[in-house]
Amino acid sequence: MFEPEIERMKTDQIKKLQEERFIRQVRHAYENVPMYKKRFRDKGITPDDIRTLDDAYKIPLTVKDDLRDHYPYGILAVPLRDVVEMHASSGTTGIPTVVTYTERDMRTWRRLMARTYAAAGVTSEDIVQNAYGYGLFTGGLGFHYGIQELGAMGVPTATGNTKRQLRMMKDMKTTVLAATPSYALFLGEAAKAEGYDPLNDFNLRIGMFGAEPWSEEARKKIQDTFGLRAHDVYGMSELYGPGVAVECEHQNGLHIWADEFLVEVIDPDTGEVLEEGKKGELVFTMLTREAMPLLRYRTKDLAVIEWEECECGRYHPRIMRIKGRADDMLIVGGVNVFPSQIEHVLMNIEELAGEFFQIVLEGDILDRLYVKAEVEPKFFKSDKYDAAKLKKKVEDELQAVLTLRARVELLAPGSLPRTEGKAKHVVDLRHKT
Repeated sequence: MFEPEIERMKTDQIKKLQEERFIRQVRHAYENVPMYKKRFRDKGITPDDIRTLDDAYKIPLTVKDDLRDHYPYGILAVPLRDVVEMHASSGTTGIPTVVTYTERDMRTWRRLMARTYAAAGVTSEDIVQNAYGYGLFTGGLGFHYGIQELGAMGVPTATGNTKRQLRMMKDMKTTVLAATPSYALFLGEAAKAEGYDPLNDFNLRIGMFGAEPWSEEARKKIQDTFGLRAHDVYGMSELYGPGVAVECEHQNGLHIWADEFLVEVIDPDTGEVLEEGKKGELVFTMLTREAMPLLRYRTKDLAVIEWEECECGRYHPRIMRIKGRADDMLIVGGVNVFPSQIEHVLMNIEELAGEFFQIVLEGDILDRLYVKAEVEPKFFKSDKYDAAKLKKKVEDELQAVLTLRARVELLAPGSLPRTEGKAKHVVDLRHKT
């Protein structure tokens, strides 16, 4: 453990600390962020009405559009001179979301990231290859800061230049890979194409994967390819970045660092707070952040939270794996479809390279769902390959899960574009001219 005095806290101790910090943070946001003061007044409440954690539901929810509407500094709670770093989203869907940090915020983020690495089993003796993108995206620098805080050796390769990435992995004797899961899958494929034997030519033992949803089937493929233990890492730029939660060595849920984050689960349609064990949308309140004290921030991530003790001895609540994102859900002909459902089907058909697929949506009056999937190389070259038979098998299995018919197109290995960052699995062409 990186901070055993915090990581070993019992549930009642955690909640006592949360309550103290929560009450203080509510007042900080109310007194220093005009948006929150107005919302409190509109609802007829003040910080004096927030006395316990049970009062959290009284506070209005915050959403991503609030950050865009108050771009760039409208949610800043400290003087601009106290800000030492900022990050931002790509802004591909419009105005970017900007997040800011004081020096104390940066120290907190570095500690959380070091704690995240340590919980997954990384030590100061490890060599960590950081293949996340550096820059305004929080991933690269977040993982970088954690390496330094932990005292491990960092290899800041960033995303891309895959041949050099593999060469450095071999020559530097990298033991920990930090990357998006889709890039890890791509590295495995590229390594074999370059003549490497990933199990014997590399020294990887731990993988730190996040920034996008991934399935248990993808985890298994990464672990089998590289012989490492793959850990899910959860975070988002609005909540510092990576380092909000991580799987320990038991890989049974992601521990949320509850000394810094208060988590609630709400009904995504009504906003009602759900009891423990119910699946719903995760809502986070940052408990000590100075620069941007977000209260009850809606993540759109759907999951179940458990507070039971883990085998590792931690009592910090666990996200029992992200079930999908509310805004990732596709409505096709009136049917709700999650890309993760399609991935799950494809990854369980041995004739397919299930991690390489694309969902294409077309439609004018009627929606049409197409799924493009690559065939596994060894099967594609086999005399047993029957495209028509395999196509029907895939369509039938997808229909059994989705309750609607998808048109499947089987592709030769390597046909779909590869990504060195987050994978883009969905192309929605409906109603576009």
